[in-house]
Amino acid sequence: MNPESRHCLRRRASLAVLAAMTTLAGVSANAALGGLEATVQADQQHMGATLRVLRPGPYTLHEMQTPTGTVVREYVSPEGMVFGVAWQGPAMPDLRQLLGSYFDRYVGVVAQRKAKGPVVVEQPGLVVHSGGHMRAFVGHAYIPEALPQGVAPDSIR
Repeated sequence: MNPESRHCLRRRASLAVLAAMTTLAGVSANAALGGLEATVQADQQHMGATLRVLRPGPYTLHEMQTPTGTVVREYVSPEGMVFGVAWQGPAMPDLRQLLGSYFDRYVGVVAQRKAKGPVVVEQPGLVVHSGGHMRAFVGHAYIPEALPQGVAPDSIR
């Protein structure tokens, strides 16, 4: 098999895995990047997670821990909008749920990738970094234009 055929097979396999993950993830609870703070509770229930609410600066941080040990953080602006999400742990969270209306854009970029390894999406209106390996996944996503004044992008972790 030539290298181009192998690359095509790997790409198809990656897309199949991504499609399977989104199908298995179930229906979105509509709480997500760009969503309202009031919907965070739906995320907590969808994940079966415990919730801790912190106010570390000019935003509210909703930190959820799933039964599998994955920690998901949702960053909410003073206006009540989720401007950032982050995850870390042994299992990937439901990215369709976390990215909400931005998920299709994310999938579109992933489908066009030619490289293996961490996913990096840096576009106007959306930044996503995701990587890791089995039992050690990490990532974050945010809307650059929605960051509250005084909040640096590296705060989303």
